Order: sequence, then C-alpha cells, then structure tokens
Amino acid sequence: MSVTIRAATPQDAESVASLAREFAAYLQSLGDLHPQRLSAAEYLRDGFGEDPAFSGLIAELNSQVVGYLLYCRAYDTDLGGRILYIVDLFVREDARRRGVARALMQEAGNICRHAGGHELLWAVYVPNKAAAAFYENLGAKYFQSLKYMHWPL
Repeated sequence: MSVTIRAATPQDAESVASLAREFAAYLQSLGDLHPQRLSAAEYLRDGFGEDPAFSGLIAELNSQVVGYLLYCRAYDTDLGGRILYIVDLFVREDARRRGVARALMQEAGNICRHAGGHELLWAVYVPNKAAAAFYENLGAKYFQSLKYMHWPL
C-alpha cells in the first residue's frame, strides 16, 4: 500500500473540508477552544483563483484521500531567504503510522527547496503530544527564543 502525494485541486474541497472537521474534533478533544471552520467554500475561495492565500498537498492511500497539508510561502529576513509556512497538516486516524504525514512533510520540503527556500515553519498545539513527537522524530526543533503572537482584527 503506497502513499500518493499530489497537489490539492478545487475538486478536493469536500475531502479537505471533511478532514478539517476531523482535525477540529481531534484538537477540541485535546482542549482547543478556538473555532475551527475551514469549509469547502472557504477552501475554494481562499486556495484558488487570482490571488490564493495558500496551496496544498493531498495524500492518498488506495486512491482514497486520507490527509492534507496546506502551506503558504513566506520570507525570513534572519535567514535572508524563503521559507514555507505549514498552515495545517492532518492525516485520518486509520491512515496513521503508514508514512503518510512523513510523505506530506517531505513533499513540502521539496517544494520549499525547489523555490530556493531554507526551512519549513509551523506551530504545534501544545497539548498535541503525538504531533510534537512526530515532528521531533523528523528532526524538527522548537524555537526557544520566540513566542508567536496574533492580533485578531
């Protein structure tokens, strides 16, 4: 059973929205009280068209969509170079431990390198210990000197 990674398309809207609802339920089970609301309509509105806010990858096992990774391109003045910011990574529970998330991350790394980028960057919900362990196993490290901030508008 091999994993197929491909670029996300508008035809993936319902699949991504369904997976995003599963992801939201999982995060809520860990205590996340922030609203999670990526719908198919929002995926289509913001991921495609003249000025897309993000791009995505789809993971398939046996021709079934089992995971996704959404990302946007960014720039790091400290590095003096391009980076790829991972917005979301989710793999359906019954497809975990089959190399799906690793394949999604590797392809994101390939996209970043191909664009002249130097690193991937993302946030991890602190109670999500399984995700943190997975990322650490990949070789990712936490920034010790930074705290992310946000300003709701």
